Amino acid sequence: MMRKVLKNKPLVEAIFELRWNLQEPAPGMKIDPHYKLLIGRLYDKLNDEYPFPEQLPASTMPDEIAGYIVQHRFRKDKDKWPLVQIGPGIITVNDTQGYVWEDFKKRIIQAVNILFEVYPESKNNLKANRLLLRYIDAIAFDFEKDDIFTFLKTQVKMKINLYQKLFEDTRVEKLPLGLDLRFSFTSTAPKGAIHLRFVRGKKKGSDALIWETMVESVSEDVPKVQDEIAGWIKEAHNLTDDWFFKLIEGELLRRFECIK
Repeated sequence: MMRKVLKNKPLVEAIFELRWNLQEPAPGMKIDPHYKLLIGRLYDKLNDEYPFPEQLPASTMPDEIAGYIVQHRFRKDKDKWPLVQIGPGIITVNDTQGYVWEDFKKRIIQAVNILFEVYPESKNNLKANRLLLRYIDAIAFDFEKDDIFTFLKTQVKMKINLYQKLFEDTRVEKLPLGLDLRFSFTSTAPKGAIHLRFVRGKKKGSDALIWETMVESVSEDVPKVQDEIAGWIKEAHNLTDDWFFKLIEGELLRRFECIK
């Protein structure tokens, strides 16, 4: 089904993440013996598309405690997105307001293919153990003035009912100071789980409802070869896209001004 394109999309960031197994020479240590070589090879392959490399502060961490922490970033343009990040056992692709799914998908598949191409003896040494597709959206909301529970009910079809007697004769305000709602459900296409989260946060310094939609596969649910990972990417996007548009159907969809 052809989805609409949002002119005023609420997207803060779109993130794809792939992790792979690290060696454990001692308890509490996780290292990638090929990591230093991998950085140079990735730089050579990514330079045409992402010519602005950055060394992050985490790059000074000892190898023994740096597992799954991004240390290097390759940007499309200076201080701009999209970008690719790499660390021991982890690669991510990130985009923000310029996000368009077809372009983002192309960048994900390109990064995955390059990783498998340059990783030393990838067929034997590169074993993926986690895939994640994550969307972070934000909607301006005045938590001190407006009722977040009414907003969730009327705008995103979610009924959260607290026992009203909690607020009777207790001198407790009904409007919450904080909010953090999390839900996880088993998924079969792709095999794994979908997570939904609503939390109070900030967007450009102002109060906002932060809304995350994530599809995740771990361990044995993770496809191991490139073609299957590409299939996972498509299924994960189909699922997040389906949930997002079902939840915003109505006033929010009009607010984000869709064009076909």
